[in-house]
Amino acid sequence: MQTHLIAIKLSRAIALKRTAALLAALTLSGGSVYADSLFDQPDPNFNGRVSSTGVVTPGSTANIRGSGFKSGQEIQLLRSGQNIAKDQVLTADQEGKFSTTVAIPADAAVGRHPVVVQIAKPSAATIFELKVSPDIKFAGADKFDIASERLLPGMYQSAYSAASNALFVTSSVGRPPVKESTLLKVNADTLKVEGNVTPAVDKSDDKGQVMAVYGVAVDDVQGTVWVTNTRADTIAVYKQSDLSLIKQFDRGVAPHARDVVVDGKHHRAYVSAFGVSEILVFDTQKLEQLDSIAIKSGTREDFSPLSVELDLKNNKLYTVSLTTNEAAVIDLAKQETVKVYALPGAKGASGVTVAPEAQVLFVASQGSDNVLLVDLNNGNVLHTVSVGAGPLNAVWDAKSKLAYVVSRAAGSIAVIDLDGKLIANLDAGSLPNHLSTDGKGHVFAINKARGKEDETRDRITRISVK
Repeated sequence: MQTHLIAIKLSRAIALKRTAALLAALTLSGGSVYADSLFDQPDPNFNGRVSSTGVVTPGSTANIRGSGFKSGQEIQLLRSGQNIAKDQVLTADQEGKFSTTVAIPADAAVGRHPVVVQIAKPSAATIFELKVSPDIKFAGADKFDIASERLLPGMYQSAYSAASNALFVTSSVGRPPVKESTLLKVNADTLKVEGNVTPAVDKSDDKGQVMAVYGVAVDDVQGTVWVTNTRADTIAVYKQSDLSLIKQFDRGVAPHARDVVVDGKHHRAYVSAFGVSEILVFDTQKLEQLDSIAIKSGTREDFSPLSVELDLKNNKLYTVSLTTNEAAVIDLAKQETVKVYALPGAKGASGVTVAPEAQVLFVASQGSDNVLLVDLNNGNVLHTVSVGAGPLNAVWDAKSKLAYVVSRAAGSIAVIDLDGKLIANLDAGSLPNHLSTDGKGHVFAINKARGKEDETRDRITRISVK
């Protein structure tokens, strides 16, 4: 028996030696089979891009598109070594594009899944992230009073004025040159339009572009409305009463200005300029620009502020960084004092609001489909709440002690309490974009449209707890 086992081992050893000799011969011969298949000439100018469109949830189908490839290139989409495109090798068309569908398993984990894009003829490789979002059903509408009115296409933000009992709403349609833009004054009780104005023509543009309005805030002390002219890298100030233009600031004072908030008591306006690691400051009485407040990231990248929130009770300003996933707390009494907190679990931090008495910050993140509740006393994350795809903006309602968060891709409004519980998930219509509150228990949401036939398009919606 022992002799038989020794013979088997010798036989295996001889087979292994023969296999090794064959591989060596192939390698040394005039064209190595391995070398030719694994290390062919790579694509020196590869510029392929791959993305998924729409909301992808467990058990759904992902639509995958690619562009920038060379005609005839062969593409495989690999996850954990498996081809997820129905085991097919895809081929780029004459325009260098491809499209396919991928079935997402019902037990797929929520999150961002790296997919290896393996390319041949000529060879290349890249990675794209396929985001699988939570599938959260609408629920809890019976707990709220909800009323809506249709306004204009392209609504972006709204701000409530207690002095006027009105909402000031910005609207801008399309990409540059933007020729359709309106600043609206809307009655907060009836949701009917009381006035509107089209911004002046952009004098630096010869294509008829106007100074389109996007972010908005009100100053009830001065009776003004502040807006950001994002496309023109500046801001403007209008009169609340008749919407007449008071001042148009010069181009470039606020690069890609996004949000603006106003502290009327201290005569200050604060503007977030995306891509600039600081908060811009303006005097609301003199209508002059002041020194900015620099924000230094705790990472190697630059802090890029997006949403801003003003806490008048504690004289603080809060913002979040889209690129570094951090939150910054600015002590307005000592503008050089800036605390920056990391946001573990956040990806694409976008929206921010604060519960001032509880000292809890709510951060909505587009890339991770969640809302973080952060303890402002130490920066610790108290709760992480999963919400619909693409949470963009948030607002705290002091009366109901609830945070409202719009998820643009999912078309929903998540309602969250201080314990991190999802109280409701409301239907917000197509592409909800922003929320504001009157501080008296009413929250106002605005949404855009998916087309002219969209029945839920271009609405302003008032929500309050029953």
